Amino acid sequence: MEIVLLIIVLIAIVVLGILISRQKPSNELVEWLKNTGNVAEYEQLSVGLKLLSSIQPHVLAHIGVPAGTNRSVIDSSYTFSLLMIFNTSDDEAKYQSHPTHDSFRKNYSHLWSKVVVYDSIDG
Repeated sequence: MEIVLLIIVLIAIVVLGILISRQKPSNELVEWLKNTGNVAEYEQLSVGLKLLSSIQPHVLAHIGVPAGTNRSVIDSSYTFSLLMIFNTSDDEAKYQSHPTHDSFRKNYSHLWSKVVVYDSIDG
């Protein structure tokens, strides 16, 4: 009986590992420009986000701006968002430790007043 239970537990661990490995992690960066009316700084931050979005490997990279929709649950006070979706957690880790990612923080952080990051996996 103990061997049967052990086999069931091992199978469950393997299945869970397979399910977890199939989850696509995502990283969403939301930024508020410090000087909201400064067109040059807006363009500079846009260039920086394009550099970030070029880091490989990723499944999807999307740079967004507020959509102009108007519902009570929407926060459109931000300036930019960057959504990155990866195949694996290892791919996301490569993105996080990439020299371009570090350079972005170093060279562009003076442009924003606030940053919020959301990491998620498939639910």
